[in-house]
Amino acid sequence: MPSEIMQILSREKIVAIARGIPVESINATAKALADGGIVLLEVTLNTDGALKMISKLRSDFEGRLRIGAGTVLDLGQAKEAVAAGAEYLISPNLDEEVIYYGVEQGVEVWPGTMTPTEIVRAYKAGASAVKLFPMGSLGINYLKEVRGPLNNIPMIATGGVTLQNINSVLEAGAIAVGLGGKLIDTQLVKEGKFDELSQLARSFVNEVQGIKSV
Repeated sequence: MPSEIMQILSREKIVAIARGIPVESINATAKALADGGIVLLEVTLNTDGALKMISKLRSDFEGRLRIGAGTVLDLGQAKEAVAAGAEYLISPNLDEEVIYYGVEQGVEVWPGTMTPTEIVRAYKAGASAVKLFPMGSLGINYLKEVRGPLNNIPMIATGGVTLQNINSVLEAGAIAVGLGGKLIDTQLVKEGKFDELSQLARSFVNEVQGIKSV
C-alpha cells in the first residue's frame, strides 16, 4: 500500500520547488501556491534559512500543504531536514545513506537519478520514487525510453517542464513533475504579485487535472 505522501504525489502530480525565496516572502508564497491548488511544496536546503522555513511552513500550513526538503545531498542534511519537520526528502543526487535513513524514519526519499543503473539502485535501496534529473537536458524521449524496461519504478521528472509540455511529460510516463522557476516565478515574489503567482499555480493544476480554462 503506497504511503499517504505517495498517494498525494500520484494524485496531485506537481511538486513546487522553492529555491532562493527570502524568509520574509515564504509564507505569502506558500499561501499563493496553496490558493492555486498546490499541495506539495519542497524547500531546497541551499536556500538561506531553509530549515526554519520548513518548520514554520509545517505549523502554518498544516492540513493545506505537505512540506518537504529539497537539495538534500547527504545524511547530515537529511537528519537536519527531518528534525525540522520535512515530510519527504528530495535530492539531485543518489546517496543510499539518505534513503536508508528516510526508510528508518518513515519519511519518503526521492533521490536524483539519471541512468538506468542509478534508477534501479535507488529503488532497490528503498526509494519509493526517483527524481529523473536533469529532465530539461535529457528530454521527453529519454523518459519514454527509460520507462520501457523500468515502468515499475515511479519517476518524478524535474527540469525543463513548462505549462506547454507538462502533460506530454506525464503522458510519457512520469508519475509527477518538479517545478521550480516556471511555477514559483521569483520576479513575481520579489514584486509581491502573489495573486499572479496563485493564478500561475492554478493554471498548472488545471492543466494536469484536465480542466481546460475557458
